[in-house]
Amino acid sequence: MNTTGKVIVTIAPTGGMASKAQNPNLPTQPQEIADDVYRCYNAGASLVAVHARRPDDLATCNPDIYRDINARIREKCDIIINNSTGGGINGDMVRQGPNGYPEIIWEERLKGMEAGAEMCTLDPTTIIATFEGREILMNTSPERCKFLAREMQKRGIKPEWEVFSPTHLLQDVQACLDAGLDSKPYFVNFVLNVHRGFQGAMPYTPKILQQMVELMPEGAIFNVSAVGIAQLNAAVQSLLLGGHVRVGLEDNLYYSKGRLANNVELVERIVRIIREFGLEPATPAEARAIIGLPQLKSKSAA
Repeated sequence: MNTTGKVIVTIAPTGGMASKAQNPNLPTQPQEIADDVYRCYNAGASLVAVHARRPDDLATCNPDIYRDINARIREKCDIIINNSTGGGINGDMVRQGPNGYPEIIWEERLKGMEAGAEMCTLDPTTIIATFEGREILMNTSPERCKFLAREMQKRGIKPEWEVFSPTHLLQDVQACLDAGLDSKPYFVNFVLNVHRGFQGAMPYTPKILQQMVELMPEGAIFNVSAVGIAQLNAAVQSLLLGGHVRVGLEDNLYYSKGRLANNVELVERIVRIIREFGLEPATPAEARAIIGLPQLKSKSAA
């Protein structure tokens, strides 16, 4: 249960899949992303899940682009910065593998850790992602999971565990925790309703989310990211279960049926609901305390 009365609101503004052709409100370039994140911060977001894009808007984990985005965000506010080590399904991130499958490039994914973020996503699973008629392999074997966690630990980066099914939690995440590769509180992000595109992923239903919360390791806190139409319902259920929430165009391009969204209004809506529950959105400082992150030094103390 949420004993603090504070809810961490994550904004996922861009992702590594959606395009401006699908929603022109999608921010893809460093200044666009930073400006949008600042508006979302002012609306109540305390954590941002950053994906980088090349100048042609395709996906990358280029650390120079990440550093540019991160620096522009940090100039504006103290929101928690979480960079992706998943990348995306095009651009720098995909090549044709010798096994016949296009593959999300492992070496490119690792670059997401090199831009000074406080947190990074860690996808503890091997999946086949199906997009635009292609089946794309993302190989995160058990040893690769541990390698990612170990490298994050060396850099003082807190992993956000991206959990798509109970097996990822009980097998892959638990193996890393047993190896001492993260410290409490563990930050688990349940990613639901991507089952049409990701083999081994789960749809969103209230029973499935309830089960996954019940299976969490002792000392974990959780966030819920549900894709598409499930985003709002899953976020509300997360609040009921004592969890935290994620919204944004990475996961959901629409505000309502047939109406495209922008990131700020998605944050504003979930903040209204949080307050109707008698809770409050956490500030970045409060969110760092909940997650177990060091507080930022003030500029005057730096």
